Amino acid sequence: MKPKIYPVLFWCFCSLSLTAAHNNVSEGGRSAAMAHASVALTDFWSLQNNQAGLAYYDHFAAGFYYENRYLVKNLSLNAGGVVIPAGAGAFALNISYFGYSKYNESKIGIAYARSFGKVLAVGLQLDYLGTSIAEGYGKKGLVTFELGLLSKINKHLTIGAHVFNPVNVKLSEYADERIPAELRIGASYVFDENILVSVEVEKDTEFDPVVKMGLEYRIVKQVYLRGGVAGGPFTYSFGFGLDFDKLKIDFSSSVHQVLGYSPQVSVIYNFK
Repeated sequence: MKPKIYPVLFWCFCSLSLTAAHNNVSEGGRSAAMAHASVALTDFWSLQNNQAGLAYYDHFAAGFYYENRYLVKNLSLNAGGVVIPAGAGAFALNISYFGYSKYNESKIGIAYARSFGKVLAVGLQLDYLGTSIAEGYGKKGLVTFELGLLSKINKHLTIGAHVFNPVNVKLSEYADERIPAELRIGASYVFDENILVSVEVEKDTEFDPVVKMGLEYRIVKQVYLRGGVAGGPFTYSFGFGLDFDKLKIDFSSSVHQVLGYSPQVSVIYNFK
């Protein structure tokens, strides 16, 4: 084996073992600060975390998210998207890129969400997943979909569910390698206008269930503090958000018990 191939295999191993190939990673600084317990949240990043939540987002908006995973540049995640309200629902476009020139994963998703009264919302997203490995290993493109449900039981309680890649599409003939299917179920509860608690359980076809819990506290109208914990393996997270009406900026960091810090930031602009 050529010596220069070793770094490629090393980073492929890191990517596949730390994220699982094309595992459906939640996005947004708010979500990251709350340990990604976000399946029952309704905000801009519902375009990735649970498309059903887009049905309650009533502004044309654009956003960007960046995560420097474990402070390793080659394991960074870049994502961006737009949300376009349309009557009782909304359309969205989401694009993400993970990795670097030698190994990378990309995703392009087109979503539509619609509310049915005040109680139920449904979201569907079609995805194109691309994987590229340098040194002649080639590229692979796949198509799959994801589906989200959201129910606002009352003004305090919201329940959400989301499934990614339920058809378990095949990535490679070798060892019948497939993109993991993933199911997330959770709830959020607003105690008053200043405190929100979110919990969820995530299960995919390759790992044991993971429980996540997040807390958001609004100090003043424009400033939020957030924190969260998750298992499998244990991680904790924290962060804060700044809300300037049209402009929202969220900073966060998650801490893996072995691999260390992963700082994140997201910026959203609402064209009101």
